[in-house]
Amino acid sequence: MLQLRPLTIFLFLSLISYSGDASPDDVVRSSCSHASYPTICLRTLSSYKGPAKTPSDLAQAAVQVSLSRARKLSDYLAQLSSTLNKGKGRERTALTDCVEQISDSVDDLSKTLAELKHLRGDTFQFQMSNAETWTSAALTNEDTCLDGFEGVDSKVKTDVKKKITNVARVTSNALYMIKRLDESRDKPRRLKP
Repeated sequence: MLQLRPLTIFLFLSLISYSGDASPDDVVRSSCSHASYPTICLRTLSSYKGPAKTPSDLAQAAVQVSLSRARKLSDYLAQLSSTLNKGKGRERTALTDCVEQISDSVDDLSKTLAELKHLRGDTFQFQMSNAETWTSAALTNEDTCLDGFEGVDSKVKTDVKKKITNVARVTSNALYMIKRLDESRDKPRRLKP
């Protein structure tokens, strides 16, 4: 009787998950299974409007979701900051810093998405390094924003923390998808030489 080794089974299942016959839902499900936040990953990428057939498609979709949420958060924080001009000193300072940090996150995620949309075979590794660095920086900015509210006890902190945690989780999943693309041997066929 033929015995299959675990590595052989893994490779076989990997090939099936990337075959042209796999449905987009199957590709998303198998890709999200090891993300930092698999349930959020599955929910956000399953409902994403656009192609999700390759690791490149998934990485772009994940970054787009993160960028969209970061932009909404940035708008929310800017509006909140303008209404809290007379707030408590520490809370106001934390919020002002947070507005800047999330704005930086939006810039980093925008650069990441642009890089992922123009991958080239001869510069693939360099571009992937850039994408990982910028997405990591965006995640750090989000974490730093939360850190600024340490010692502040208010409804503002609670609201901001909830919204930032949501953005940080989708950004963490986006970073996972980028790393997954970088590690993948199935580099996008659309790469230019």
